[in-house]
Amino acid sequence: MRAMILAAGRGERMRPLTDTCPKPLLPAGGRPLIAWHLERLARAGITDIMVNHAWLGGRIEAALGDGRAYGVRLRYSAESPALETAGGIARALPFFQDRPFLVMNGDIWCDWNPARAVRFAAAWPVDRLAHLVLVDNPDHHPEGDFTLHADGLVTPRPHAAAPALTFAGIGLYRPALFAATDPDQPSPLAPLLRQAMTDRAVDGERHGGEWVDVGTPARLAALDARLADRTADRDV
Repeated sequence: MRAMILAAGRGERMRPLTDTCPKPLLPAGGRPLIAWHLERLARAGITDIMVNHAWLGGRIEAALGDGRAYGVRLRYSAESPALETAGGIARALPFFQDRPFLVMNGDIWCDWNPARAVRFAAAWPVDRLAHLVLVDNPDHHPEGDFTLHADGLVTPRPHAAAPALTFAGIGLYRPALFAATDPDQPSPLAPLLRQAMTDRAVDGERHGGEWVDVGTPARLAALDARLADRTADRDV
């Protein structure tokens, strides 16, 4: 399996930190946010990874290089302007060799194990186009995004059958989901997912572990402090 890390966002809410540093390179727990993803992907055996970038993209390439330091092989997709989520994925489709692939937002921190995607894909129904990782709603997003049903299918909220959960920014996709997406035009992911949901082509899982949407300097500082405390505890 191959993977993609989305790293093209400008990070407006993180300014002034992102005026000079691309958001995925902001440090948390002594390493860049994106490094946590790379290390987890490597441990899961997912070593061919595409990283898209736009804002300060050259700094991302300079910092990560070919990925060898993290035990992976990195390729880059430069966007100008940024193509949004679906557009960026559509631009990178040839990299995935017409097989299911994993996509992770570069500005989250999560202890979800990417090896789950490898195991899941081995028995994934052929009529499904997306598998979403969902988490309990954080305080800053109490309404959630989608509803996960007992049969594993995911639908838009609201739904009386079950409470809404928040999309973690981690998904397994088939290339067919993006077949009609122009790779040269900005395009969001949510409309594609909602259309696929009407066709019962989206399933998902709830991750009950840790997840942080690092969307503000305060959240980044809190995550950094938490991870630093864990490092200190291990060193005692």
